[in-house]
Amino acid sequence: MGFLEKIKDNAKALNKTIVLPEGTEKRTLKAANQVISEGLANIILLGNTNVIKGLAKEYKLNNIDKATIIDPKSNFEKKEDYINLLVKLREHKGMTPEKAAKLVEDPLYLAVLMIKNKDADGEVGGAKNSTGDVIRPAFQIVKTIPGTHVVSGAFLMFTEKPQFGEDGLIIFADCAVHPNPTASELAEIAVSTARTAKNIAGIEPRVAMLSFSSKGSAKNEMVDKVVEATKLAQAMAPEFTIDGELQADAAIIPEIGNQKAPESKVAGKANVLVFPTLEVGNISYKLVQRIAGIKVVGPILQGMAAPINDLSRGCNVEDIVNLIAITVNQAETM
Repeated sequence: MGFLEKIKDNAKALNKTIVLPEGTEKRTLKAANQVISEGLANIILLGNTNVIKGLAKEYKLNNIDKATIIDPKSNFEKKEDYINLLVKLREHKGMTPEKAAKLVEDPLYLAVLMIKNKDADGEVGGAKNSTGDVIRPAFQIVKTIPGTHVVSGAFLMFTEKPQFGEDGLIIFADCAVHPNPTASELAEIAVSTARTAKNIAGIEPRVAMLSFSSKGSAKNEMVDKVVEATKLAQAMAPEFTIDGELQADAAIIPEIGNQKAPESKVAGKANVLVFPTLEVGNISYKLVQRIAGIKVVGPILQGMAAPINDLSRGCNVEDIVNLIAITVNQAETM
């Protein structure tokens, strides 16, 4: 049984509820229909009820009538509760009942308020909204895990070459959120991704902190940042195997790893790759995905106090289904 099949089997047994704020988006609706059909999660769809039902009829999505459909602009049950909750949470920032009433009608805010109020276990969005729009309400309402200051995005990269990573699975981060992390922030990203590898992917992480240098082969302030981040990450989470700085080939090719970093426990066999900046990570995952044609799942948002995940706007139905199943598993481990 493959990794995704295991994730889906776990999800079926957990009976979690996932809210989808983009309920009128075609791919999201098709994914919701499949999730309900497979019993992966209970689904809440946010959006105009007539539009959702009309699209379900048009695309013959017969399971959508088993989802809970809420129109944020209607006078739905608990609307006043969510308005009051938002005022309570953001009053110190100038939130008023009038402002809250308007924000509650935004599906991206309503979804996060549902999670905060324990009416949903997780959220998957981003098929038509930017990452910033998806995570802004999450930062304001759910916030980060205590002790964590950085939110990042990890991608599960499923190659068909078992010699790489963990039987072909490699985890990339950060490819979605934090543009130019400091050394301490990069260390947090590394530790968060190691936890994702262990808790979600079920593998023992071997984390490579990537650079254009391997163990001092180049000198530059950008290399210095990765060297410092490696030391900080090792101190923060000594239970994980983390090493750097390593070039990408030294991280994943045993012969090159042995040549460039012979003392490393990670070189040549890394299953987690941590990129020095978002620019590098985002470009890398998209190139690998499109040129190599490998299966990609994510981004899985790391560091939030509840499972709120953001899709790439280029996602397909399968991507959404897979991320919903992962979000269910996150909800259980968190």
